[in-house]
Order: sequence, then C-alpha cells, then structure tokens
Amino acid sequence: MIRACLAEAKRRRAAAAAGLLAMLIPLHLAGQPSVSDNRYASLQWRFVRIKYHYDAASLRASGNDIYGEPWGIDSPAAEQNLSRRIKTATAIHVEDPILMTLDDPKLFEHPWIYIVEPGALRLTETEAMRLREFLLRGGTAMFDDFHGPYEWDNLEREMKRVFPDRRIIEVPQTHPVFSVFYKIDGYPQVPGIGSFLAGRTWEKGGFVSHLRTILDDAGRPMVFINWNTDMGDGWEWSNVVEYPGYLKHTAMAYRMAINEIVYSLTH
Repeated sequence: MIRACLAEAKRRRAAAAAGLLAMLIPLHLAGQPSVSDNRYASLQWRFVRIKYHYDAASLRASGNDIYGEPWGIDSPAAEQNLSRRIKTATAIHVEDPILMTLDDPKLFEHPWIYIVEPGALRLTETEAMRLREFLLRGGTAMFDDFHGPYEWDNLEREMKRVFPDRRIIEVPQTHPVFSVFYKIDGYPQVPGIGSFLAGRTWEKGGFVSHLRTILDDAGRPMVFINWNTDMGDGWEWSNVVEYPGYLKHTAMAYRMAINEIVYSLTH
C-alpha cells in the first residue's frame, strides 16, 4: 500500500511538472509549425475521453501497476497538448476536451472518441450496444496504449461483443490514413516514457506496433486501434525538456494522431 501511495504521489508530481513545463516551454519544442494548414478549415473536433468499466485483476495479470483509473491515464496533459497541436497545425475548429461515458445521451453529438489502455476494458451489454450504434452511425473510436498478446486478447474479445460478425484487420501502409495530412512512411511505435527511459520502444511483449481497424459495410474504418504503441505518452510528455531524445517519438505521435483524426472527420 505504501509503495502504491508513493508511486501515485510521484506520478502526480510528474504530471504537475509536465503541465507547468507545457505552459512555460515554447511550443516549437514539440515540433509545432508556425503556420496552420487550411485544407480542413471547415471541420470541428474535440477530444472526447471515454470513462469505462475495467477489470483490475486483468490489469495486474498483464503487468500493470494500478495508480488510479486506467481510462484516465495521461490526462489531462495528453488531450490538452494534442488539442493545442491540432489548433496550431491545422485550421480545424477545436473545442475543449471532455470526459464522457458510452451511455451519455450526448455521445452522438461527437464524431470521435478516445479509449486508452483497453487491455482490461469491460463493456456492459448496454455499452457494447451503444458503441456499436455510435460506430455504425459514422463515429470513430481510437484505442490507444495497450501492449502484448494478453491485452490484445481482451480488446479482441470485447470488440467481438460489439461486432460479432466483423473482423479486426490490419490497416495497410497504402491506406490514405498514412497520407491524408502528413506523409507517414511507416506506422510508428511510440514508447511510453518508462520504456523510453529503459532504452526500448516496446513493453509487455508487444515488440511490433500495429494499426488495425474494423470496417463498416461501405469499407470505412470505424476504429483505429493503436496496438503496441503509446500515442498518449507522446502527447503528454511532448514539452518536457528533460528528455530531448523523446521528441522524435512525440513528433510521430502527433502526426499519426492528426492523420487518424483528419481521416475520421472526412470519411
């Protein structure tokens, strides 16, 4: 218990420091362009983080130490930084980030939602039905920051409950999501800050990063599943000068996320 409390206190201090540095450090450290791109000026977007039910035992089994709710990992710095980056890099109208549940009546007012650490995600029957309806009506969900075969099996099982008759497939490098805004030559593996400090890009046996999806009847990707990569840490830690070598990873986290978001808003 004491160890967990100390770890939580350390995490809170780090998050506070990151937030303070984000305000003090010039944004060019995160690779911010000086002029925004006007190609998608008519679009509107906001970061909608989903609060979900989870299985704490599964989190521990997959090697996670639990310091708070998994759905809140990297918050609020991740959504604040990504929102600021999209405002600066594009002419998209960006509103303030919000937290929402899948059963919120206002869910269908938003085209894009974010679910972090779904390795222990547990959907109720109502939530599975609501997520299916949200996606089939044109919404997009981004899943992020989960790693290795154990966590993959959990997400695959939960998505099978959402879409029993649809397969999860790999997104090929030739797909327009890799060129809709930035030209990206390969799907990035963004290490979490802990993995980076340990000198590696992977964790929990997730050695190779994958971008996967589920298609609707028209062939539209309804989800972007970022597996074996940690986009959220890339956004959260993008302005922290103590780790200059991490900036190459945060730049790719921003670019890939913006491509996924722009594609979801335009298809």
